[in-house]
Amino acid sequence: MGSYIPSTRQERQEMLSAIGMSSTDELYAAVPESVRLKELNIPEGCTELEVREKITGMAGKNKVFSSIFRGAGAYNHYIPSIVKTVTSKEEFVTAYTPYQAEISQGVLQSIFEYQTEMCQLTGMDVSNASVYDGAVAAAEAVFMCQERKKQGVIVSGAVDPKVLAVIKTYCASRSVEVKVLPVADYATDIEALKSALDKTSACVYVQSPNYYGVIEDMEAVVAAAHEAGAKVIMGVNPIALGLLKTPGEYGVDIAVGEGQPLGMPLGFGGPYLGFMTATSAMVRKLPGRIVGETKDANGKRCYVLTLQAREQHIRREKASSNICSNEALCAMTAAVYLAAMGPKGIRQAAVNSAAHAHYLAEELCKIPGFSLVTDKPFFHEFVTTTPIPAKILEEDLAAEGILGGLPVEDGILWCCTELCTKEKIDKLIQVIKAVCQEVA
Repeated sequence: MGSYIPSTRQERQEMLSAIGMSSTDELYAAVPESVRLKELNIPEGCTELEVREKITGMAGKNKVFSSIFRGAGAYNHYIPSIVKTVTSKEEFVTAYTPYQAEISQGVLQSIFEYQTEMCQLTGMDVSNASVYDGAVAAAEAVFMCQERKKQGVIVSGAVDPKVLAVIKTYCASRSVEVKVLPVADYATDIEALKSALDKTSACVYVQSPNYYGVIEDMEAVVAAAHEAGAKVIMGVNPIALGLLKTPGEYGVDIAVGEGQPLGMPLGFGGPYLGFMTATSAMVRKLPGRIVGETKDANGKRCYVLTLQAREQHIRREKASSNICSNEALCAMTAAVYLAAMGPKGIRQAAVNSAAHAHYLAEELCKIPGFSLVTDKPFFHEFVTTTPIPAKILEEDLAAEGILGGLPVEDGILWCCTELCTKEKIDKLIQVIKAVCQEVA
């Protein structure tokens, strides 16, 4: 027990005597007897071996899938071994971002590298040091666009429902109305967008590829929004940017997204990484930390936190965000992943993911009852109809070690990454055919 109780009985008695008391009961005499806890009903402790065996037994109940065909915001990508090798070094592993930041030059340099890579990836001018996750990044971007006479927020109905929920929660705190655009053929209804825009519209948030995997018509979105004087926030999949046009090429004002695909495992939902990049005109509204490069008194290169007047710990009542921290280790993971993969590697991951998804779509549509719900272009996710209940198919696939697509309202949302090889896809198709025959 001595290893877990910080003070001995003698030390506790000495502390009581120092304040003129003889017992712990006397110390808490002011607390009513009725609310005092008399004893703790704690069972006897286990040995380390017993705990290990119990925990191992509990972990054995987890279902580990050999093949994953589900995305919807979290993606199973290949992670080069160098990523974990570098980020697991004890000098980098930290529970939180440093407070005396300039002393931690190594951490600041890793963040600066991350910011640089994210700007290159998205085609935008500036990046912050990251925020908590992709949904928070989207909601924070909405607040970046708020002006005194422009408060209106317009969000496509084809975005990830979880992201939409966080945006609504943020806006509810300021009594800001969120207009959700209708979906037309699994994509943003451009005509509805034009009708919704007015002089009070601050921003439009559109995700592309969207929740259903469809690649949105961002040129039309940007043209309509900018004509009305509203900013455009684009939610992006970072791997898709290895193949598709970047937010910078579309001319959007802010690009946000979930950075989990950049070297982070699925990890039961976290910790993840929200990235935010923007045009230089928006830099003073970016929340959180921004690391800049400069020179010290001796003329040597060094790194500092810059433009801190935008942050809440300085401009308390004027700051647009309460975030003054970042996901330092996750950001470094993304930086190492991007450096290890390089432009060619990211493009290859994107090409393979798209190729596998289109092969799966073709093979699924050969099975009676399965068909694409839209003929719009997609990256690596798509929705199909299903001739049997999605839940039944999901359970039968799980029995074969396969995590199938996500059941959605109109069918199943499928996803492929570079890890979904032809062999795995062929096995998936084989199992689905067998299930369909059994149900028939």
